[in-house]
Amino acid sequence: MQYLWRTPGSRTAPEEASPIGPPPLDIRGLTVAYHRRPVLWNVDYAAPPGGLIAVVGPNGAGKSTLIKACLGLVPSVSGTVEVFGRPIGRQRRLIGYVPQRESVDWDFPVSALDVVAMGRYGKIGWFRPVTRAHKEAALHALERVGMADFAKRQIGQLSGGQQQRVFLARALAQEAQLYFMDEPFAGVDAATERAVLQVLRDLDAAGRTVICVHHDLQTVSDYFDHALLLNTRVVAQGPVARVMTPDLLSRTYGGRPMPAPAALGALGAEAS
Repeated sequence: MQYLWRTPGSRTAPEEASPIGPPPLDIRGLTVAYHRRPVLWNVDYAAPPGGLIAVVGPNGAGKSTLIKACLGLVPSVSGTVEVFGRPIGRQRRLIGYVPQRESVDWDFPVSALDVVAMGRYGKIGWFRPVTRAHKEAALHALERVGMADFAKRQIGQLSGGQQQRVFLARALAQEAQLYFMDEPFAGVDAATERAVLQVLRDLDAAGRTVICVHHDLQTVSDYFDHALLLNTRVVAQGPVARVMTPDLLSRTYGGRPMPAPAALGALGAEAS
């Protein structure tokens, strides 16, 4: 599938752009269920390349599950996920991930630099030493988020905003083409919010695609180019100005669309 989209880092309209190859993320018919209850139902979505994309919807809409299912962190009932035209299992080196801060064990005895260096494992290889060059790349990533002075600090000793920046630096150290970020702005201080936003804009300018679960509707139009409105099913997708409308937001937040009872009985597997 081919797409017309803007030049990375620009704000040109789709009509002004040039043809580009397979989408960075192509989801087809993705269904995920917990205890036979669908969390995502028949999701189809193709992400445009080189943009900042917000995944928007109410609590329990399946936003975080969508990211985890794309990464293979939770099993799916049906559907496929491709990254740049190939199965995601063959493209993991192209993917960076920033999880929700609440899902991380901050008591693990590693330094901020160690955490960021983990993002280099795709280039280093498992069970191989972290060379000086890779440590320098990790330190540079910490510098980009204003955390170089905390490189030797144990990760659990950092504030919530500092921890978020370290995980953002780990994703940068991966030098990925496609980034998934699960609420990177949630619960952070103003300085961290600015740092996160600057990194997103730098990635966009470099032609990367960034997909963020985002909860603050007031900042979607300021921070993102595209939006995916999700409530179990895809409600709408496209440029922010086109989909962040009162009508579509009302449909997204006004109720949770569910498949018919007969379809529920056809689910042959459970995700856990």
